[in-house]
Amino acid sequence: MKLASTNNTNRRRVLIISYYWVPSGGITVQRILKFTKYLRDYGWEPVMFTAKGAHYPSIDHSNEKDVPEGLEVIRQPIWEPYTIYKKFMGKPADENVNNVFIVDEKKSDWRHELAVWVRSNFFIPDARAGWISGSVKFLVDYLKDHPVDAIFSSGPPHTNNRIATLVSQKTGIPWLASFQDPWTQVDYFKTLPLTSWGRRRHERYEQAVFKQARKIVIVSPSWAKDLEAIGAAEVGVLTNGFDPEDFDGVSRQLDDSFTITHVGVMGQDRHPQNLFAALSLLKERIPGFAEHCRLQLYGQVSYRIRESIEAHGLQDQLVDGGNVPRAEALRLVMNSQVLLLLLNQQDNAKGRIPGKLFEYLAAERPILCFGETDSDVAGIIRETASGETLSYGATAEEVANSLRLAYDRFVAGEDFRPNLSAVNAFAYPRLTEKLAGLLDSITEKETSQ
Repeated sequence: MKLASTNNTNRRRVLIISYYWVPSGGITVQRILKFTKYLRDYGWEPVMFTAKGAHYPSIDHSNEKDVPEGLEVIRQPIWEPYTIYKKFMGKPADENVNNVFIVDEKKSDWRHELAVWVRSNFFIPDARAGWISGSVKFLVDYLKDHPVDAIFSSGPPHTNNRIATLVSQKTGIPWLASFQDPWTQVDYFKTLPLTSWGRRRHERYEQAVFKQARKIVIVSPSWAKDLEAIGAAEVGVLTNGFDPEDFDGVSRQLDDSFTITHVGVMGQDRHPQNLFAALSLLKERIPGFAEHCRLQLYGQVSYRIRESIEAHGLQDQLVDGGNVPRAEALRLVMNSQVLLLLLNQQDNAKGRIPGKLFEYLAAERPILCFGETDSDVAGIIRETASGETLSYGATAEEVANSLRLAYDRFVAGEDFRPNLSAVNAFAYPRLTEKLAGLLDSITEKETSQ
């Protein structure tokens, strides 16, 4: 069945399938939200299909300002296993469960292990699998009377791409598939307690995306090569980015202290012990450094990292800010002296580009990154002249030398200037123009018929 668009406006219609949508908070929702915000500027009218009753880890109503006026939003009910999980684990009904894969670093009991096993083998591709069947049936019926020219989806959750696979198969509508993280190549996949049946099903669903999608994009060059290695054809790169309008009204008043700021999750797989050792060295060597330096951590921080900070005698320099609203996070990065970016230490970390990198770039403050020095992130930092990348294996002396240069610039009041032309390539208006071009390309054949 071929459903041609009967849209009479100058814009073509694109159905966007995304579990994450307003009022979801966090970084994951930003990609779809910002693309939707700017698509009309490039000849496309977005139609949003999302979940009704979704279990979002955080809520941020400030995102509502970016929803285009008059946007058609379709919400399909979803069933998720989190209520059962919380009862099973003896957790309060109103407690937030970020993810079944987040294991308490201090302890994990048999109930959690069983929950992970059930989730891994019976909720495929992910915990939102209960949304698939009803959504496919609804969309196939909806599209008969409300045609669109293209479909765009982005995973994870890979349920988004599974729904898009089936809808595109049943309707023939050209589909652009997007990945923010890999599927079977994601770092934690090999640690899941999968049966052989469960593993084959994941792989089959992933290959169905490769076969059905007219075009596939992912957020980094390294991951594009990884997808091609398992059968995806000519994978494009469409990174995440930043919205310049988010910084409107955020005043620039640099901190009086030498602030080193990290915003977001700081887990054990991104533990910069050499940074803490370097700060301890500088406290001993530079008069006044201890009074000037502030290590600002906003977001979830591993208890082991807290212990490491204390072990290095940095309690007086630590500012443990907890979770803050996004607007406050932007103000913090805009006015910090150094922005700390920590890449996780996993097999495919070379291609992981944290969403916060782009907001760090937009803040135009020097970035100190820890991770692989040949990673895609390191390449962006070099290209934009926005800072430096050091390996987790760098010595405390090497890290101290880098920090000493930054501290000397702070004391001297020197200005910092990244390559703004390169930075602006990651602005969401520019990225949305690229997305619109991809949608144009996958619909050219239908348009010419």
